Amino acid sequence: MEGRKLQLAGKSTFLVSLPKRWVTNAGLKAGDTLFVDTESDGSVSIRLSSGARSTVRRKTFVERGEETREHMLRKLIGAYISGFGLVEIRFAPARGPFVRRVAREFCRLVIGPEVIEETQGSIVIQDLSDPSELSSEKCLRRMHLTVRAMLDDAIGALKSRNEALAHDVELRSQDVNRLYWMVAKQYHLAHAGPADGTSAPVVHGHRLIAKMLERIGDHAQRIASSGSALAGDKSVDAKLVEQIAAARDSAVGILDKAFNALITRNIDAANAAIDARAEHQKLIDALSHRVSARRGPSLLNLGTIVDSLNRVAVYAGEIAEEAIDLAVYANPESA
Repeated sequence: MEGRKLQLAGKSTFLVSLPKRWVTNAGLKAGDTLFVDTESDGSVSIRLSSGARSTVRRKTFVERGEETREHMLRKLIGAYISGFGLVEIRFAPARGPFVRRVAREFCRLVIGPEVIEETQGSIVIQDLSDPSELSSEKCLRRMHLTVRAMLDDAIGALKSRNEALAHDVELRSQDVNRLYWMVAKQYHLAHAGPADGTSAPVVHGHRLIAKMLERIGDHAQRIASSGSALAGDKSVDAKLVEQIAAARDSAVGILDKAFNALITRNIDAANAAIDARAEHQKLIDALSHRVSARRGPSLLNLGTIVDSLNRVAVYAGEIAEEAIDLAVYANPESA
């Protein structure tokens, strides 16, 4: 917390300056209007909008008896990401069990929505999540920790031939998806006025990074699935597995460097993460050469693992590039 002096302008107007960093991050400029509220405890709050309670956006879907589970889920997730706080599904009574089952599955897949109302021919879902309690940055932190643990366990499952651990990695991919959808929703909400105080350009960057983390999670899932398929393959020797583990360590190292650069807004650290991809590529090239001599199913599964470890480093480098963009945006004078 920093102190700022109160200044007198004219005979009855008092002025206090605002932190430049806050003004820049909020995308404000001279002449923009801010709204001031006096709280019950005597404090004063400054808002970007008038603070009037916005009307909850409502979306209605009509199920005509031909809907598939996948199609309905995609529409519900689309409504969630688009920021609709209330979603109503109308249906013929005979379709009730199907619609209710899909609606409850949707509520388990994402963060916040709950079924609040049911009738014989309709069901209403309300999004109860609060963006201020789970900001886009908090989502990214959780995604980073989850995907790096998935990568560790995916290779650990390959080394120990532990199919149960590989299956657990695949299940955790859904946790990453839930967090990505939350960030995507906050991106849309930010354009109507950021609820958690994060500017729209920053949330846009966070959404790009969340998508890259989500893809890294997908590749961890692919590694686990391919490793599980190799569980009974005795031709996969310990030395090859150690080379794969070394490539995993390299990819995770680049990911950690990139994410730490994002959080600390450190451009030099971000560049170091990007530069580290050159050494990682040497590990990938050596692995690719060794795997190419394989035949049959092991060639396909090992090739998938090597390709995914390569893609993880590529996405980590892209996170580092986005970290540079956000660092420059946050500190335009010192970048």
